[in-house]
Amino acid sequence: MAGVSAQTVSRVANGSESVRPATRERVQAAMDRLGYTPNRAARALRSGRFGSIGLIAESFERTGEALITQSVVDAAQEHGYAVTLLAVREPEEALWRSAVHRLSHQAIDGLIIIRAQEAAPESFVLPPGLPVSVSDSRFIGYYPDVGADQVQGSRDAVEHLLGLGHRTVHHLAGPARSEPATTRTASWHRTLEDAGIAPPPLWRGDWSALSGYELGREILADHSVTAIYVANDDMAIGVMRAAYEAGRRVPDELSIVGFDGIELSEFTSPPLTTVQQDFHRAGTELVRLLLAQLADPGSVGYDERVLLPTTLLVRGTTAPPPR
Repeated sequence: MAGVSAQTVSRVANGSESVRPATRERVQAAMDRLGYTPNRAARALRSGRFGSIGLIAESFERTGEALITQSVVDAAQEHGYAVTLLAVREPEEALWRSAVHRLSHQAIDGLIIIRAQEAAPESFVLPPGLPVSVSDSRFIGYYPDVGADQVQGSRDAVEHLLGLGHRTVHHLAGPARSEPATTRTASWHRTLEDAGIAPPPLWRGDWSALSGYELGREILADHSVTAIYVANDDMAIGVMRAAYEAGRRVPDELSIVGFDGIELSEFTSPPLTTVQQDFHRAGTELVRLLLAQLADPGSVGYDERVLLPTTLLVRGTTAPPPR
């Protein structure tokens, strides 16, 4: 229909610069009339590439995983790759091992793992040469890793509250089996000890606003609590709701700091003070590391780590303690 060779059509479909603009327009018009799209299966047979990236996580509904996933999808699409998603709902290592094995043997060119929870990296048996990047610090030394500076972010949150004059900082942590929760808790504990303060007992939620609300009601029963560092924004918003219902004014009587810097945190009343991490850049870096391995298998080391800085956003939920 376009009056050109199959090779010219292939060049247009692949975005080659070696096609004259008038010829490109004629071929594109023919594609549009015919409803033509390149055949991925045929391409894979000729090039050995499938044009697809696998992405595995425990839950795509949670804020962090959802935002990183969206960024991975956007970055992959910019480079002409589709993304195949697989969620593992249960923490058992055998289920993770089976899921990773199953996904890695599908028609994908590389694999991204977002926090494999309790699964040990040495238990994963992947096809030789499969490019992999992860967002889980437990995998450092096994696969290239991308992660936020959880340690410094937590230290910034605690030091901010101590700097306002609070005698101690209580902590509402995430699940014990969560690597980010464990890291944030350890940094909270160490920062208080460095300040000569014995860390008080902590509470553990499940990352949801509901758990923050329910545990917040329990926390607020203790009127000696004047400052809380909460392991994510969702739970922090739940604590704010519990404080409102208990008649505890934020920040006059209770200061709250969250973690993540989600968009909603700016629109609470008052706006939530939080530690912001760059989810968009995390997803972009995960894709970059994967594509670098595809382009040159020896260009990325197994021990390579991209540590993304965090930013403390001081807003309206923190103030000096009440007299």
